This record gives sequence, structure tokens and C-alpha cells, in this order.
Amino acid sequence: MTVHPSLQTYADAWTHSIESIAELVQPLVEGEWNRRTPCPGWSVRDVVSHVIGMECEMLGDPRPIHSLPRDLYHVRSEFTRYMEMQVDVRRHHTAPEMTSELEYTIIRRARQLRNETRAPDTMVRAPLGAEQTLELAMRMRAFDTWVHEQDLRVALGKPGNLDSPGAYITRDCLLEALPKVVAKEAGAPANSAVVLDVHGPVEFLRTVRVDADGRGTVDGAPSLGPIVTLGMDWETFLRLACGRVRAAAVRDRVKVDGDADLAEAILREFAVTP
Repeated sequence: MTVHPSLQTYADAWTHSIESIAELVQPLVEGEWNRRTPCPGWSVRDVVSHVIGMECEMLGDPRPIHSLPRDLYHVRSEFTRYMEMQVDVRRHHTAPEMTSELEYTIIRRARQLRNETRAPDTMVRAPLGAEQTLELAMRMRAFDTWVHEQDLRVALGKPGNLDSPGAYITRDCLLEALPKVVAKEAGAPANSAVVLDVHGPVEFLRTVRVDADGRGTVDGAPSLGPIVTLGMDWETFLRLACGRVRAAAVRDRVKVDGDADLAEAILREFAVTP
């Protein structure tokens, strides 16, 4: 158990997801590690490599010294280049090497979490040499690990855990980014409201409100006259918000009421993960 209850919530969600990942990949034969996942440019091996690499960074391990190939089409920014380093360095690792490193990393991180005594506001290392609070770092690891668990489940044809603890942390992380999508990226007019109605294993109704100055906020209160209402299932919301699918590919799974042009703009900008 960690000292602070807020950290324990994230630790429990992370544990559930990373143990699910270990269970998913343990029986895979060599060829299955090369299956394509919904995460752009990444195979099953790549997703697991990323998870291992990020947990090693949480442990304070040094980053690998490695030169990336120049032909990786999905590496388009300094952030994606940073993330790719831990992935590419493991691209030729065998199935036993991958599962062994994953298992060892989980053991090390679980021990670290059990012995965690730092306050939630302690500053720790973040990607690209930045810093973030320990609470934010653990929240993002719970979010990231659950999303990648879902990537692996899609690739391997083993759906599940759509309502596990990490799902609710992911929901909250994605919803926090919606005001920017609606107000800034999609250009919703001032003094308007956009309602998001999501059903399925995780259900919620949220309203993004744009004030007179064009700033967006999100809350759980219904709107009497939304300019747009978007209805979809939880898995479609997840795939759109995480950039795993384009809106055109799931058009039949999204119900639109109201301003069609604004709805199109919102769906076009819906992806909020890097």
C-alpha cells in the first residue's frame, strides 16, 4: 500500500492493467508479437516495449543510447521520437526476452509502489526532460497502460476490461481535453454548449460549455439547448479520442443531432493523445 490514498487509486488501476497485459502476451508465439495494433505504427511487440520502457523510466533507469531509423513514418515530433526510442531498441527482441523483461519490470515497479513514501506533489521526471508531480505521473501511467491494454486486446482478438479501474481514469483524462477540442480546435461559437452522450460498459453524459470569451469547460449537468449532441458507445469514444480510428471509419456508430458542420469539425479534431 502507498501512503497516500490518491496514489493508491492509480496504483491499483495500473496493477490491474499491466497484469492483464502480462497475461495476454505470455502465451504468444513469435509471429503473434508482430501483429499490427490500432496504435499507429506499433505492433504487439512495440506496444509492450513502450510499456516496459515507460515503467523503467518511472524506476529511474537511464534511457537507452540508440539511433532511430530515418524511415519511421509515424515519428513526426520530438515527443514521438522520445517515445520511439524505448520501442525501437527492443524491435529485435524475442518472445521470451520480451515476456521476461516485462515480468521483471512489473516486479520492480510493484515493489517501488509498495514502498512509496513520497508526497503526491513531489516532482519527478517526465518525458523530454520535463518534470511533473508524482500524482500526475502515476495517473498518466494508469491511463497509458489501460489504453495500451486495449490496443493489445484489439490486435489479439481478446476483448475485455472495458470497465476496469483504468477505464474510469482514462475517461476522466480524455474528458479534460474536450473543452479545447470543442472551443479552440473545432471553433464552437461563444455561449454555446455541446453534449456528449456515451453508452456501453462506461456510461456518461457531459456538456462542454463555451463562454462569452470562447473558453471551454466541461461538466455533468445537462444542457437545455445544445448546439450539437454527439451520441456513441464507449469503445468508439475511446478509439476516436485516442486517435486509433478516424471519424469517417465509425460514422455509423456516431449519432449527431444539431449543427452538422460543427459536429464534423469536432469529430475531425477528436483525437487528443499525442
